[in-house]
Amino acid sequence: MKTRTICVLGGTGFVGRHLCNRLSAAGWRLRVPTRHLSRHRDLLVVPGVHLVEASVHDDATLRELLTGCAAAINLVGILNESRKGRDFTRVHVELPRRLAAACLETGVPRLLHMSALNANPAERHSQYLRTKGEGEDAVHAMASAALQVTSFQPAVIFGSDDSFFNRFAALLEMIPWVFPLACPDARMAPVYVGDVVEAFTRVLEDPGYAGRRCQLCGPREYRLEDLVRYTAEQLGLQREILGLPPLASRLQAQILEWVPGRPFSLDNFWSLQRPAVCDKNCLPQLGITPTAVESVVPFHLGHRGHRRRYDRYRRQARRGGAPSGQ
Repeated sequence: MKTRTICVLGGTGFVGRHLCNRLSAAGWRLRVPTRHLSRHRDLLVVPGVHLVEASVHDDATLRELLTGCAAAINLVGILNESRKGRDFTRVHVELPRRLAAACLETGVPRLLHMSALNANPAERHSQYLRTKGEGEDAVHAMASAALQVTSFQPAVIFGSDDSFFNRFAALLEMIPWVFPLACPDARMAPVYVGDVVEAFTRVLEDPGYAGRRCQLCGPREYRLEDLVRYTAEQLGLQREILGLPPLASRLQAQILEWVPGRPFSLDNFWSLQRPAVCDKNCLPQLGITPTAVESVVPFHLGHRGHRRRYDRYRRQARRGGAPSGQ
């Protein structure tokens, strides 16, 4: 590769922040576009990271961002659309296609693309999975001798700052006694964010992975209900997890997608109907031992649980009462 500069789209997100730190440690210089520079100044302390206030949906800006880069990485994705709709297509299909075209125009020889497990352009119900599949197919279709493409299909990604365990933790703390859970039997093999970014880093300079679609999973398969119950245990909360049947799960999704922040949507419901487990996990092929949920989650959720119990003890002490149970 001619230079040591990479353009990372989505570098300010959950996976992106971890990847920027890992690539920086490997000696790469990183060009990271963001719409709101002031919100991500924490990345400025990462050696070699150059934040650029820019819109990645502008073709001229994309070409400028990519000029002189040895590779481009696309991590941009959304879990739900706005009320206006079409966000999935714009973000998951049009952006990857335009990014690949810009790579070809500017001579960037390597593109790593974040897709999703079960991404499929023929998916009938989940727009998330369908558009993820369309975008992944689009970048592979544009691959050539001048542009080597590798895509990644991770299961649910977890880490200390994830939006999976932390979201369920917040909901469990908010809802007392009985926790109604949609799709309790949904199957998944959560993958650790550190393993995901390590896979990106190793594949980046390995031409043997050109054209590959790499599935990324953790070492163990779970039911969603088991993971939520485990989350409650790590928080020290006594909650009855009430698994909802399919019809009630779908009804919950239809209601909650109108709640601000969309904690659960109908599209999320349809995505959970597909087991998020790997047929062929690429992590062992890359020499990466998949990290177990149990070796990471207790540390950050356990700390959160201790803090919550300490705060409750102080409130009760101020009122002159004895600490109570959960």
